Amino acid sequence: MPAFAANAVIWGSSFIFIKMGVAELHPTWVAAGRITIGALTLLAIMLVTGARLPRDRGLWAHMLVPGVVGVALPFTLFGYGEERVDSLVAGIWNATTALWVLPFAVLVFRTEKFTTRAAVGLGLGFAGVLTVLGFWHSDGSSSLVGQLMCGAAAMCYGVSIPYLKRFVTGRGTASGVSLAAAQTIVASVASVLAALLISGAPTAPADLSWQAIGAVAALGVFGSGIAFALNMRVISTKGASTAAYVTYLVPVVATLLGIVVLDESLHWNQPVGALIVLLGVAIAQGAFSALRARRPAPGVSRS
Repeated sequence: MPAFAANAVIWGSSFIFIKMGVAELHPTWVAAGRITIGALTLLAIMLVTGARLPRDRGLWAHMLVPGVVGVALPFTLFGYGEERVDSLVAGIWNATTALWVLPFAVLVFRTEKFTTRAAVGLGLGFAGVLTVLGFWHSDGSSSLVGQLMCGAAAMCYGVSIPYLKRFVTGRGTASGVSLAAAQTIVASVASVLAALLISGAPTAPADLSWQAIGAVAALGVFGSGIAFALNMRVISTKGASTAAYVTYLVPVVATLLGIVVLDESLHWNQPVGALIVLLGVAIAQGAFSALRARRPAPGVSRS
């Protein structure tokens, strides 16, 4: 599916653009810049398609959590994290999002039920997290702090996704692109205010390289704009479960680009831990059960 593949490439490459951006800009302004550009991109898509922003005031109030916790905060944390770790490490940590979704969905928002399969997948996944972290030789270094920041960013997604399902999805008649635009508008306001309070005025564009400007622009137009719209299209045509499988491809793209483009190094525990994480996610999401259910029984043909 073209939209699915495009999202894997866009979101997987986002981590090298974050790395390029934080080399010259404060992480808060990398986040604020990309989110604001993303919001403008989604508004442009709405203008072309004839979609409208939601009119439900209650829905806009509910957008505070996914806007701040699901976009502004994790984008900022990934920026801080990539000041301390390689982009491929951040991409691997992003794959832990599904592990965080389950406990919040079960214990806080009660949108899912906890099963034995989910418990096994969750336990295996967090064993993978410890492997990626390299807990056996952690020494309190900046690398460890950076990894924890990336893990906290993924945890923010784990809060936002079930919140959206519980309070936003299926509410009213707003389209997926309209909801994405509303979320990024709220996030852009929050991120710009936070950037002004934390780091002051941004660096003047004249003092930035074209590489840094291009990185933030790419993050905004593609990572926070077009990819959001494409993801909504995948959800509407193939379902949320299919859209969630992009989780398996993002760390692969991020790792390959980190090595090829930025000449980053890969330690054995990172890909091994990532595979354990993804295996845990697959078990928790019932991916293997779904595959068995789709396989026809012996001697039975499908019409």
